[in-house]
Amino acid sequence: MPQTHTSRGPSRASRKKRRAKKQTGAETAPPADDGAVTSTSESADAKRYYRIGEVSRITDVKAHVLRYWESEFRWMAPAKSRSKQRMYRQRDIEIIQLLKRLLHEQRFTIAGARKKLKELGISRALDPASLRLNLQIDDRSRYGDIRDELQSIREMLV
Repeated sequence: MPQTHTSRGPSRASRKKRRAKKQTGAETAPPADDGAVTSTSESADAKRYYRIGEVSRITDVKAHVLRYWESEFRWMAPAKSRSKQRMYRQRDIEIIQLLKRLLHEQRFTIAGARKKLKELGISRALDPASLRLNLQIDDRSRYGDIRDELQSIREMLV
């Protein structure tokens, strides 16, 4: 039987052509240059609210990790839109970057990060100078303890 075109949609041949174009990138048009800001650091300053995918790209933290942190740090929960989507503000993004720094770069546990943020308070914790100062004090006392312990071990060996 010959295949006839029905009103149900494009034919198999045209779908194959479209798929082939899509895979080679021929069908995708370059983004229009309408003067819109495209870099993530600049666009972060331009908007008032961000969805979880945008925050994920800006902070380089996956969306499921953001949702998990939201369950662990109850105060971090962003506002939700009428459609129940998380709507993050610039301050929320700064808090996420602070948490990322504490958990990933400085190797705090979640409980340790929660304790550190509780000690400092969110507004003081967001100030990089005070956070750095507190961490240096903690490091100095830790280094002093390690040095004392090593000296006592050395005395035992001698």
